Amino acid sequence: ANSHRKNEAYCKAFGAHVRKLREAKGYGLREFASIADMEYSTLTDIERGVNNYTISTVLRLAENLGVTPSELFDFRFLGKSKK
Repeated sequence: ANSHRKNEAYCKAFGAHVRKLREAKGYGLREFASIADMEYSTLTDIERGVNNYTISTVLRLAENLGVTPSELFDFRFLGKSKK
């Protein structure tokens, strides 16, 4: 159960970082979903951290945000979910 909570918290932190990068580029959700050729609901799920997506999704996000895949994972993670 503890590893599940940690995974969930990491997905939320990753999603928050993706949102920050998207907003820094000036893209709205629908606009970026279209640019990245992904469903709006997929992008919102990623940004809310409600699902764990594939490597190919990470590559698509990075490419369309103009960052490297490693930069998508360059965020602070404390391993605890915020209540």
